[in-house]
Amino acid sequence: MTDIIRRSAAAQATALSTGEVSSQELTRAHLDRIADVDGDLNAFLHVNQDEALATAADIDSRRAAGEELHALAGVPIAVKDIVVTQGQPTTAGSKILEGWIPPYDATLVTALRKAGLPILGKTNMDEFAMGSSTETSAFGLTRNPWDRDRIPGGSGGGSAAAVGAYEAPLAIGTDTGGSIRQPGAVTGTVGVKPTYGSVSRYGLIAMASSLDQAGPVTRTVEDAALLHELIAGHDPHDSTSLTDPIGAYTAAARSKDVRGLRVGVIEELEGDGFAPEVRARFTESLAQLEQAGAEIVRISCPNFRYALGAYYLIMPSEASSNLAKFDGMRFGLRVIPEDHPTAESVMKATRGAGFGDEVKRRILLGTYALSAGYYDAYYGSAQKVRTLVQRDFTAAFEQVDVLASPTSPTVAFRLGEKVDDPMAMYMNDIATIPANLAGTPGISVPSGLAEDGLPAGIQFLAPARADERLYRVGGALEALLEDAWGGPLLAKAPELAGLTGGVK
Repeated sequence: MTDIIRRSAAAQATALSTGEVSSQELTRAHLDRIADVDGDLNAFLHVNQDEALATAADIDSRRAAGEELHALAGVPIAVKDIVVTQGQPTTAGSKILEGWIPPYDATLVTALRKAGLPILGKTNMDEFAMGSSTETSAFGLTRNPWDRDRIPGGSGGGSAAAVGAYEAPLAIGTDTGGSIRQPGAVTGTVGVKPTYGSVSRYGLIAMASSLDQAGPVTRTVEDAALLHELIAGHDPHDSTSLTDPIGAYTAAARSKDVRGLRVGVIEELEGDGFAPEVRARFTESLAQLEQAGAEIVRISCPNFRYALGAYYLIMPSEASSNLAKFDGMRFGLRVIPEDHPTAESVMKATRGAGFGDEVKRRILLGTYALSAGYYDAYYGSAQKVRTLVQRDFTAAFEQVDVLASPTSPTVAFRLGEKVDDPMAMYMNDIATIPANLAGTPGISVPSGLAEDGLPAGIQFLAPARADERLYRVGGALEALLEDAWGGPLLAKAPELAGLTGGVK
């Protein structure tokens, strides 16, 4: 079983369909892997063993009876703990929701259950998705399987670490400013932020409603495409859900053809602030694409330099509004102070005890930006910048098919290195944020190893509703680089085999 958990999800699905392995055996193998290594990583906040094995047994029975099943039926999956799951704890990485059991499933979880994917459990994350390192979780930090002294990215470091450490072949993440793509880059995995509205947000605990988007976390581009097709589609429960038909993402990922594809290199996202080794792997990846027939074009998106500042006004403003529901009155934590408690004092005590420092910081910033006398100067101005960023995308896509940049300015940094410097932490999102402001899709694919042996990633961005282009260029580059490397990048991770310890 140690071999099969290292295969792609697509290969595991093939093994299930041919009878090489049962879903119960496959699920048990991943649960055993979690038990063996998650004590070192803390990628999971909750392991859903009984239900996962029951789902696997049901799929085995249905397959034995000759029932036609989804292509991924029986392949296990992990779910970020910001996605509500009926009967399983959902905490958003916060003490204010510790022990909360949702009474319903998110729409994408309903799709996973219907297709028969055993849900292994819920993965760790920065509290309410506020962070770039998974160090702000109320339930302990997550470690990078490449180097346990380094961060796995954030806010979805738990999902990326679980996939990268072979604890799960597939995972669900959410991306508000890069929280799927940046962890993908620093863990050597693939992360996709779909077009805003193409995957339902119903059942996602909202941080910033105009920015949040769920998407796949996988080890290959093909696996991401298969999962994306499963969770995409219109949802009447989500007023922002698109009615577009689901794209042929898997076919695009398998095409491996970039001849004639115009790839725009964003000048504002490759210079100062990006580590030399990250830029080197980026340049090498572009050279591979050019040799395969793609056309490389330099593109200027001048307003991208203002995207980070605009994001850190829009996102906290929406977060301060969305998190107002956590007041100690309706669900979650309730702290009752002594001496004649009032609704106001209960709310103050609950939010003071239940929220961490980063959440409090962003609530304060957002509340200030929305306050009378400052709304137009801050939030209103940030929305104008958002429009300028969207116009930059429109102009760029008139010249090229996709845009490219490094996903993250650096490889994984050391735990604790930036936790006391919010501005340094926020800079990790400089390349990923523009896509969230514009609602465009993005993918991060491994681009190689830096000199210190840590992975770097390359990001591709496409126009809204053109997610197929990401899978086309991502699948082609993945194949080209694996030929050059002699196999998947994760096979070069020296730390993975040495992970030990039980589930925390």
